[in-house]
Amino acid sequence: MTQAVRQPRGPRALISAALNSDGRAHPVENTLAAVTIVLGVVAAVSSIWPSQHLLSSWTGLAGILSGAWGQFISATTGERFLLIIGLGAAALGFFLGMAHGGLFGGLIG
Repeated sequence: MTQAVRQPRGPRALISAALNSDGRAHPVENTLAAVTIVLGVVAAVSSIWPSQHLLSSWTGLAGILSGAWGQFISATTGERFLLIIGLGAAALGFFLGMAHGGLFGGLIG
């Protein structure tokens, strides 16, 4: 076979195949999905400690906004899946951060 095709292997190829399932690259959409996941994880983990309410509420709010915009412009199901996971974690962190003191708790007033 003179025209054998090499299939990329490894975790990056698997992630790329899941996110770009239509065969085209979506760098903006994939970046928004990754940012939403990171912000959601930070918000959810920091909401465990009530003293970290500023971090959890602000990162949760940023994760909600980036996830909502990512849902608006997403192109594939894999992107939407990651965005929903990140949005859920960001919303959890945001609401727990708001319950523990809010966006400006102790800084204003």
